[in-house]
Amino acid sequence: MDRKKYVIFTAGGSGSRMGSATPKQFLPLDGVPVLQRSISAFVGAVPDIKVVTVLPEMHLPTWKQMCLENAFDVPQILVKGGITRFHSVQNALAKVPDGAIVAVHDGVRPLISPAIIKEMFARMQHCRALIPVLPVVDTLKALERGPGGELQTSAGSDPDRSRIFAAQTPQMFLSEELRGAYTRPYSLEFTDDASVARKNGIPLSYIEGERKNLKITTPDDLVLAQSFLLLGRLGR
Repeated sequence: MDRKKYVIFTAGGSGSRMGSATPKQFLPLDGVPVLQRSISAFVGAVPDIKVVTVLPEMHLPTWKQMCLENAFDVPQILVKGGITRFHSVQNALAKVPDGAIVAVHDGVRPLISPAIIKEMFARMQHCRALIPVLPVVDTLKALERGPGGELQTSAGSDPDRSRIFAAQTPQMFLSEELRGAYTRPYSLEFTDDASVARKNGIPLSYIEGERKNLKITTPDDLVLAQSFLLLGRLGR
């Protein structure tokens, strides 16, 4: 079956860790709002993709105005976010029909490449869920906090770095299966869509992600993203 393609952008950040009054998804990255860059990456890779954008209710008018000011006319289904990311995705899935492939992407990962988007959608013809991951390169330490908040060595050995991978987005699923998984009650163990899917018995497949597909959370992340864009222009 030739499934339609949907992408859900979760963009509920407040900008607290960014130290900015402007939510991070609206901050300019080389003159273009971060969220706009994220959406444009998918539309550029898959022109007929359907876009669902989830934002806090108070920021929906802000985003509409930004799209007007930037002449950003990509059709979007705008959805009011929930109290957690889990509930925001749950709200968005109500706008996605059965029989589709749905990608869920952090709205503040604007440097995802068209190549991996295309490759992931192609692989979804043969799997039920696909998660991009990166091997952890730092040495890991298992620690715990002492009575005064100081870090201390915990019992047991340090994690085996060779078996630890960091998950990225987009994470892709069959829409009817992901919606079914999201009928479960919310749990703190649901840190991403893959954890919700796995809890519901959906088998996960993996693909190596991209180092430049960083999640913009802090001012340093914004500077690094700007550097990636500059290097990309110099490399042309």
